[in-house]
Amino acid sequence: MGRDPSPPGSPEVEVKIHPRRVASTVHPGRGTPPPLSPPPPLNPTHERERDRERDRDFSLFRRWFPWLVPSFVVANITIFIVTMYVNDCPNHSFPSSSCVAPFLGRFSFQPLRENPLFGPSSITLGKMGALEVDKVVQKHQAWRLLSCIWLHGGVVHVLANMLSLVFIGIRLEQEFGFVRIGFLYVISGFGGSLLSALFIQSGISVGASGALFGLLGGMLSELLMNWTIYANKCAALLTLIVIVVINLAVGILPHVDNFAHIGGFVSGFLLGCVFLIRPQFKWVSQQNSPHGHAVHPVKYKHKPYQYVLWVISFILLLAGLITGLVLLLRGVNLNERCSWCHYLSCVPTSKWSCKTEQLYCETIQMGNQLNITCLSNGRSDIFPLSDTGSLKAQQLCSKLCNS
Repeated sequence: MGRDPSPPGSPEVEVKIHPRRVASTVHPGRGTPPPLSPPPPLNPTHERERDRERDRDFSLFRRWFPWLVPSFVVANITIFIVTMYVNDCPNHSFPSSSCVAPFLGRFSFQPLRENPLFGPSSITLGKMGALEVDKVVQKHQAWRLLSCIWLHGGVVHVLANMLSLVFIGIRLEQEFGFVRIGFLYVISGFGGSLLSALFIQSGISVGASGALFGLLGGMLSELLMNWTIYANKCAALLTLIVIVVINLAVGILPHVDNFAHIGGFVSGFLLGCVFLIRPQFKWVSQQNSPHGHAVHPVKYKHKPYQYVLWVISFILLLAGLITGLVLLLRGVNLNERCSWCHYLSCVPTSKWSCKTEQLYCETIQMGNQLNITCLSNGRSDIFPLSDTGSLKAQQLCSKLCNS
């Protein structure tokens, strides 16, 4: 109501609204026809069906039922149980009473001084497929780059990772489906393992952290690629960046493989630009339409910047993975070419050291007994020779050096 405040002299625009023609009879001498009776109210069932049809017409993207991420959780927990069965602490540790939670039998945990995460020994993890650079390079066991993401160092490790996977992965699978999120998870884990192997040449590495950081990277790139369809985009971007920064900051602590985190995050970010791209124009046209008005169907289209980012991300991802794999199989250690990169994974302070301590023991056979001496602290002990195979001797050496 009210006039359009147009300046004087401007042409007036008259809008005519033509009502729908209604069949009626006009009687001479009676003036206007009688008012039409209001339409009968719709049945509540019909109203709900009409609302569902309208919602279906205005729905933008399909919602998927999440089953792959829960399957990943079950698979990780199952593999951890199998690992503990293979570990069999009472029969592989000396003395057997040193195992944690002995009432669990062969599922009991290694001594906390050996594994504070309530899990198996490093030797068992190596047998199950942990990432060991020497075996990848010298024995060409490249499959360890993938198998290690399904292994975990202990109960604490597997629970923390699986909770993160549930909270992050289920939402992504609902939005984008199991195929894209499955590829995102596995390839990100591979990328994290690859970067870790190029920088950390000693010890073993296990865990799904690289794949989880890949999901975070995918969420960030998805937000940037589909920027126009989000309402609170700045708040979402800031929240996501804070989460990523905090998790990467934790990675500078010792015994945390931050290179796997960084490699997984970068891989996931590039994969998100490839897999999680969404059309823009249909959403914008529906959002800008007046409430309650029908919108003519608009074809799914993508903006030019999305195509540019897709091409660049695909090339960088493919080139990075191929180059990294070639360098690894040639035995290249990137720490020798980057003097400061090791600070990305661990920053030494007065409270801790980032140096990896090598364990060396001297063994002397005396009759049917074996004398094992740890060279780093001088501790020694005598064990029956029949109980000291090669794997058992390594465990005894680790026990002496860590005691």
